Amino acid sequence: MAAAVALAAASPAHAATEIAWWHAMSGQLGRQLEKLASDFNATQSEFRIVPSYKGNYTETVTAAIFAFRSRGQPAIVQVNEIATATMMAAKGATYPVFELMRDEAEGFSPTAYLPAVTGYYTDIDGNMLSFPFNASTPILYYNKDLFRAAGLDPEMAPKTWSEVGAAAKRLRAAGAACGFTTAWPSWIHIENFSAYHNLPIATKANGLGGLDAVLTFNNPPTVRNIAQLAEWQTTKVFDYSGRATSAEPRFQNGECGIFIGSSATRADIRANSKFEIGYGMLPYWPDVEGAPQNTIIGGATLWVLRDRPREEYKGVAKFFAFLSKPEVQAAWHQNTGYLPITRAAFDLTRAQGFYDRNPGAAISIEQMTLKPPTENSKGLRLGSFVLIRDVIDDELEQAFSGKKTAQAALDSAVERGNRLLRQFERSNPDR
Repeated sequence: MAAAVALAAASPAHAATEIAWWHAMSGQLGRQLEKLASDFNATQSEFRIVPSYKGNYTETVTAAIFAFRSRGQPAIVQVNEIATATMMAAKGATYPVFELMRDEAEGFSPTAYLPAVTGYYTDIDGNMLSFPFNASTPILYYNKDLFRAAGLDPEMAPKTWSEVGAAAKRLRAAGAACGFTTAWPSWIHIENFSAYHNLPIATKANGLGGLDAVLTFNNPPTVRNIAQLAEWQTTKVFDYSGRATSAEPRFQNGECGIFIGSSATRADIRANSKFEIGYGMLPYWPDVEGAPQNTIIGGATLWVLRDRPREEYKGVAKFFAFLSKPEVQAAWHQNTGYLPITRAAFDLTRAQGFYDRNPGAAISIEQMTLKPPTENSKGLRLGSFVLIRDVIDDELEQAFSGKKTAQAALDSAVERGNRLLRQFERSNPDR
């Protein structure tokens, strides 16, 4: 017996099952993500979530696809919201979250999550296919110090596009290098502009109703908005800064007085800006009927990939249950600017007085829930939309540089995008 006890004491402890989580978050957001993993790991000893940064969203998804082919895929991969249709088409490669949670007997109720978020990631029967993780929406940021220098009211965010233009002109006259700039051109100026003005991006409820959707965003209000931006571009009242997040440093270093970007940029802006920051809702044109409506989400979701050991899936389910806890979601929301994915997390954040202490922090939620969503503002689910967004950005650049009129650019974007939709439809005949 003594020998047996000694042998047991000398034996190594049972190693925790490691679960690979590939993600696309760097900087302050990446550090918050790693904290989620370490916090979960500290709650138990059976599983260990191992996050790995794989580049931007496209690079992360591409890496996962190649890894799947060589059977080296992670259990969890972070995928941006516009790739949902593509992931849904990858039958046999994904393990739907509602099935995972059921199979592992983990408590999971889709009704606990905000409908504005989960609508992107559910099937026609309301089953959640992936786990909503980081959801954001575009909001307006402004430099209060530059507003004061330009004689503008630092406590009053511009609400309409006309007010943005007028404020930006004042900022330029006061010496600002650029009046305003924006991140994510397609997401802000086509996708969210359309939702906020209750305009369709495509037929079939923006693709949520079927693969045979047709793009329709070359309509008069959207054309007018792009034409106005192109006109402002000539005097740097508006100054195009490039795709994705390339505009963010120009606001953080005080070059541009107004910036429209993701609500989740709030953490980095607060960490890197040396001026007082103001916040506002997305601008709108008040003469467009129904505006402002509500904005839609950006961000990403967590997909579970098949063909991993069963033990890993048990740990994934427990990790998702951990991420759903109100206190976890509330901290994530408060530290990043991403939306809380559950109503309980939103209520907890409010009860904790966070919104009272941090004016502007609730703007993203207020904007998302401004009105009950319509078919035009629920979101979108269009095949190959990662490629379509590149097409839109390309055509917007043609308009902003003066090489094409706004109408010609959007007509071309619709034509090129519809070709990609038809290719996707032909390659997925059984959906």
